[in-house]
Amino acid sequence: MLFAELIKHRQSVRTYADRPVEQEKLEQLIEAVRLAPSASNSQPWRLIMVTDSALKDQVALATYSALVSFNKFVPQAPALAVLVVERPRAVTQIGAWLKNRDFPLIDIGIAASHFCLQAAELGLGTCMLGWFDETAIKRLLRIPDSKRIGLLISVGYAAPDDPLRPKHRKSTETMSSRNRY
Repeated sequence: MLFAELIKHRQSVRTYADRPVEQEKLEQLIEAVRLAPSASNSQPWRLIMVTDSALKDQVALATYSALVSFNKFVPQAPALAVLVVERPRAVTQIGAWLKNRDFPLIDIGIAASHFCLQAAELGLGTCMLGWFDETAIKRLLRIPDSKRIGLLISVGYAAPDDPLRPKHRKSTETMSSRNRY
């Protein structure tokens, strides 16, 4: 698939088929994250692929509650990716401080995009999740207290009744300009 087609095809999937993701496809997703660019090549992430069904269900339950229910679809996904923010190299930390930029979070976003686009190319659906109980997930996955979870990504095959939806985005004129703000 050409890149222009791929970015039009990728969408947030919230209905998954009852079908596991093949190990070789999971490996390709991991490789896509491994090869993602980062500030000073510091690669400030650790990717945890949660595929054990019981553990995945427990992590999925930590993405919603009775009050916040918009992630109730997550248990349907056969796998979850957890991107943990790691300490970047010293030169990146200094640059981040000098420029007042949170390079590790930018880098996590780039890595997540690589993951989601690779998934789309492989015929998989994904949904990036920013709302979750970080404390519960850190306990479940034995992530040290000193670490932060950047985001979670649900991954699996979209249900057959989950068609490609039209993208509703700002107009080009609203979101871009040339030479000046």
